[in-house]
Amino acid sequence: MYVQELEPVADSLGLSALVAALPLVIVLVLLGGVRLKAYWAGLTGLLAAALVAWLAYGMPLEQTVSSAAQGAVFGLFPILWIVVNALWVYRMTVRTRHFDILRRSFGRLSDDPRIQALVVAFCFGALLEALAGFGAPVAICSVMLVALGFDPVRAAVVALVANTAPVAFGAMGTPVVTLAQVTGLPLDSVASVVGRQTPLLALVVPLVLVGLVDGRRGLRETWVPAMACGLAFAAAQFAASNYVSAQLADIAAALAGAGALVAVPQARRPAPELVRASVLTGVPSEDLAEEDPRREVLRAYAPYALIVAIFSIAQIPAVKDWLAGATRMYDWPFLNVVNPDGKPVGGNVFTWPIVATGGTLVLIAGVCTAFVLGVHARVAVREWAATVHELRFAILTVTSVLALAYVMNLSGQAATIGHFVAAAGAGLAFLSPVLGWFGVAVSGSDTSSNALFGALQVSAAHESGLSPELLAAANSSGGVLGKMISPQNLTIACAAVGLEGREGDLLRKVLPWSVGLLLVMCLIVAGQSSAVLGWMLP
Repeated sequence: MYVQELEPVADSLGLSALVAALPLVIVLVLLGGVRLKAYWAGLTGLLAAALVAWLAYGMPLEQTVSSAAQGAVFGLFPILWIVVNALWVYRMTVRTRHFDILRRSFGRLSDDPRIQALVVAFCFGALLEALAGFGAPVAICSVMLVALGFDPVRAAVVALVANTAPVAFGAMGTPVVTLAQVTGLPLDSVASVVGRQTPLLALVVPLVLVGLVDGRRGLRETWVPAMACGLAFAAAQFAASNYVSAQLADIAAALAGAGALVAVPQARRPAPELVRASVLTGVPSEDLAEEDPRREVLRAYAPYALIVAIFSIAQIPAVKDWLAGATRMYDWPFLNVVNPDGKPVGGNVFTWPIVATGGTLVLIAGVCTAFVLGVHARVAVREWAATVHELRFAILTVTSVLALAYVMNLSGQAATIGHFVAAAGAGLAFLSPVLGWFGVAVSGSDTSSNALFGALQVSAAHESGLSPELLAAANSSGGVLGKMISPQNLTIACAAVGLEGREGDLLRKVLPWSVGLLLVMCLIVAGQSSAVLGWMLP
């Protein structure tokens, strides 16, 4: 049995926290300073965490290795299991050219570039974030906006800023699922609080987008559809995350936002020629005028409809209980850890939800998609294998970061840092989103940030008397605002629109929005920790 210690270094909490923070500092420096590849930074940080656990905390070597292995397995299933299958569905739509049909369908909804930005970057981008995440929305939406005639820089900026509100529930809820796992908090509780924070961003982001596209004139002329879109998105995200399923939150929000936008008459009016001339500095793709058969348009939308339908069916109580019956629980080998109070930690047991997990449901939707789109089974399997190959470095990064997080959590390193950080007292609520923001800005992933800092936030909350669910959620909600300034996302955006080497230009344009919206989130969390906005929490 291994008993976690809070002050293993010279019986000093400060020195112990300093040593415990070394793996995180190494990862952040290698990523942000040295600009090392993310997977090398993750692997180096994992080695550092293992050495600290073994040498400083006295965790037996076999238990250190075992905890890292459990983190890596959790990274593979359910996290990467979701991402791979979701991206596989997207690849099949590209292969059958139904994605092009979808893009043309969006282009015909309105010729107003301000409305197009909301439809493509905010609504469809949220749907892509829900299904795939990990940079896919920025890359795809940037290309689509350029095809609609947007200037490449403006297209990239709009796509980056739009990729905020849906991030916490992206990749079928992967960030909040990870957050619940590493903190030991119930998924429903964490998702519920996040669903009372990020929807507030959704009220603001559409207005920011029309302002980015067309300045004050854009706000003055299109604030009504922008507000309708934001309100519908926020309401659906709140309702789904609190009362339905965290995995469906972004899908419901994206569809509701798009529906509200289409329903507003002002959104369908032809744009003034002056607006099109001043905003669309590029030339729209010629294929936008191509007419697509109604049957093919319906097939283009089918994959997303199938995912919504399958996830909705999975939430029916009888079906949910049946799926949960396949869940298996195992005593994890070579791992026997108790906290300083002598209570066993959750890592001693590994839960494997074979069927009742988002990745398996997306896989089922993918099989149905292959049938609907007419993709031969052999081709579908080849596309799945190609998806794994495309994500090979992301797979290595995620598994190494999750392994690092598990070693830090199970050895007691995260608890030590949490006790030390708790000295901030009431000010911790205001600062907690900043930690998540910083983690995503460096790692480019809300999932990775939650894995790194989630347990730390909960430990600090316990020590300072604040709500663990609130600070854990704040880590994810603050993290979504770091996505637009992460080097990975900036590089993806530049590569997508042909602006290689101009990441610095994009950073200067989006940084003020990232910091400004972060300040708003800090005030929201601080208010929710007090009587001012405490009524918002469940």
